[in-house]
Amino acid sequence: MCKSAVIICDGEFPRRPYPLYLLGAADRIVCCDGALKHLIRKGIEPDAVIGDMDSAPASLQKLYKDKIVHDPDQETNDLTKAFRYTVTKWPELEEITILGATGKAEDHTIANISLLMEYERTYNLSDRGIKLMMVSDHSTIFPICNSCELHLGEGRTVSIFSPDTALTIKSEGLRWKTDSVVFDNWWKASRNVTSDDVVRLHFSHKSMAIIITN
Repeated sequence: MCKSAVIICDGEFPRRPYPLYLLGAADRIVCCDGALKHLIRKGIEPDAVIGDMDSAPASLQKLYKDKIVHDPDQETNDLTKAFRYTVTKWPELEEITILGATGKAEDHTIANISLLMEYERTYNLSDRGIKLMMVSDHSTIFPICNSCELHLGEGRTVSIFSPDTALTIKSEGLRWKTDSVVFDNWWKASRNVTSDDVVRLHFSHKSMAIIITN
């Protein structure tokens, strides 16, 4: 059974042990077309290569022709194409990790991080028991949509972002409580620190938010 999948994007390819471990341990590897070169350098075979193929040389397209999934949709980026393919192809997945989605270009980084909330909302990942996270050499990022209990460990840096200005998140286990935070700008609940091993967040209503931990 396929329980874990990794999606590789053409951002900053990880070098540290944790993200590389996740890559090596994955049951399935899906690669955005522009990121194929990273896997080739590592000698790793993807299960699928997704995109409009504008970033993959013709020689590589020929070499991986049996694994290419051509998606010419210009209304979405290659990460969304790869995610859509992954979650549809293997509905039994329990964990999806996205690597290489940050770094290099700030606009891509912001856009890719925000997409985690869209995926959570569109595919009801939490209700389906699918854990989604974006991992780099510097942080782990994941979406949340409702009250939750997070086992993060004491002394971790935690930032919370949400596009919902009506959302209130009451917190336990953080050095600075978020109870009165209005999410009308990105800095509002950033760079907090866990004061306990477990952080409890209580949403005023079901919504969308992103957690970034270092």
